[in-house]
Amino acid sequence: MDRRKEIRKVLLITLCLNLLVSFAKIIYGLKVNSLAIYSDGFHSLFDGVSNIGGIIGIYLASRPPDREHPYGHRKYETIFAVFIGVLMGFTSLEILKGAYESLIKTKRPELDEKAFIILLFTIIINIFVFTYERKRGKQLKSEFLIADSSHTKIDIFITSGIILAIIFIKSGFYILDSFAGLIIGVLVAREAFIILKESTDILIDKALLDSSEIERLVTTCNDVQACEDIRTRGTAGQIFVDLKILVDSSISVKEGHDIAERVEAIIKKEFPDVVDVVVHIEPGKKI
Repeated sequence: MDRRKEIRKVLLITLCLNLLVSFAKIIYGLKVNSLAIYSDGFHSLFDGVSNIGGIIGIYLASRPPDREHPYGHRKYETIFAVFIGVLMGFTSLEILKGAYESLIKTKRPELDEKAFIILLFTIIINIFVFTYERKRGKQLKSEFLIADSSHTKIDIFITSGIILAIIFIKSGFYILDSFAGLIIGVLVAREAFIILKESTDILIDKALLDSSEIERLVTTCNDVQACEDIRTRGTAGQIFVDLKILVDSSISVKEGHDIAERVEAIIKKEFPDVVDVVVHIEPGKKI
């Protein structure tokens, strides 16, 4: 299975659906002067922009290792996830600005039964997109697809809240349209923070595996006296492990090499996402 082609396929499908949803909400929101629906459509449009960025990022990330990039290019995918987070941050600021101006000017939306039809239609599409993209993201071990699906999950909650707000708005509580816009802005900002934090953790090489679990596993290997200085880094699906093991100081280099290979094998078997293990042999007690 070509991982890049599969991720690209997912992004193209979600791109088309996100554009359909966003245009429907933006056009209708502008027509009826509803900040809540317009802002929600703007957020959905951002999902489409992130899909396009993802297609470019996945292409760059899928390139094989070379002399200048011996660990590969996988972190390009993470960089584009950061790009999503930053854009979401700016999006939230624009939505909050619009909600504030709407509160000051007290704009009155002109909603009708079409609002419910359009929003219910977009919720159905968003539920499909979220389920499909998150499932494929986990299968393909793509932090970008998982991060991207989070936007759609927020869209589902936001649109559901807007439907509830519309019920009150039609009863005369017009100010709720502006408050709904404020809530959307806050939720988008929160999701942006989560994505940026998770992506930054990968870029600064936060440990991806429990070192105590690796130590327990390695010390069960024959001839390993101790395991220490365990370090892990990388991304989901491409984890690198670096550790030291203490062995009998009187054994030959060949015997030490064989032990190191056994250690590498059991780690990769236990943690399928591990692609490389560097084992440093240190002299331990002489047996």
